Amino acid sequence: MVVLAAGSSAPGIATQLVGSGLIGLREGLETGIVVMILVAFLVKSDRRDALKWVWLGVGAAVAMVAVIFVAIHFGTSTVTGTAAELISGIASLVAVCIVTAMVLWMRTAAASISGHLRDSLGKALAVGPFAVTAMAFLAVGREGVETALLLVGYAENAGGSVWPLVGLLLGIGVAAIVTVLLYFGAVRVNFAQFFRYTGVFLVFVAAGILAYGVRALQIAGWLPGGSNLAFDASASFDTSSWYGTVLQGIFNFRPDPTVAQFVAWVLYVAIVLPLFLRPVAKKQPADRRPPATETSDLPA
Repeated sequence: MVVLAAGSSAPGIATQLVGSGLIGLREGLETGIVVMILVAFLVKSDRRDALKWVWLGVGAAVAMVAVIFVAIHFGTSTVTGTAAELISGIASLVAVCIVTAMVLWMRTAAASISGHLRDSLGKALAVGPFAVTAMAFLAVGREGVETALLLVGYAENAGGSVWPLVGLLLGIGVAAIVTVLLYFGAVRVNFAQFFRYTGVFLVFVAAGILAYGVRALQIAGWLPGGSNLAFDASASFDTSSWYGTVLQGIFNFRPDPTVAQFVAWVLYVAIVLPLFLRPVAKKQPADRRPPATETSDLPA
């Protein structure tokens, strides 16, 4: 998780709001796009009767995300000492794997997600209400789990402060408003660029989570080299400055990383960032439909 070292001060309120707010905005828009496509498909197909099953699946996914967040947050906060470091370290590595998979998946799926969701929903409608609910639950829950894992890090980083949660909710609220405006065609957003920039942001966030996980496992004794520092810039790095709070609060930067932390961070960025930024092979869709990032797929 994105947590400061013992003895460090928690990031400022503005940093907490911005960091979690950006995550809420990005993840909220991803989720909003999924729900928007499902609703638009049902409206265009004159199957408004099935909307309640979609909303039931969405509600169940949101409830699941809340349970995951509460379980991880309170589970780690009630354990102390070496056990807490071990749990946090393992949870951090799991979070990195899930976030990385979602970021790379969104890179290739953005252009085809609309058609994929329509096909899946069409098949679910043929099966029945339960299939529609399950399909909506899985589509939204996939995004929500990523959000929950990222938010736990910010909540722990803030030392019990409510501001990360406030920032996340504000980000989700803005995403919900943008989604509604997109649905009715009031605004247009270049989602390809939006997800590209925010994807890069999440890559660096995940690198910080990985570095923290390595440090936590070193403290717990599961990894060696806890006392071998790659460098120590503590004398020139002001943790209370604006840049200090931003780098610590959002990217989990430490002025004194261990060699293992530094190597893990560098290798992660060097591998994942090029994978995310590499060009996506363009496919010619058989039905020539516009990609999911265009609002022309939505009802007027």
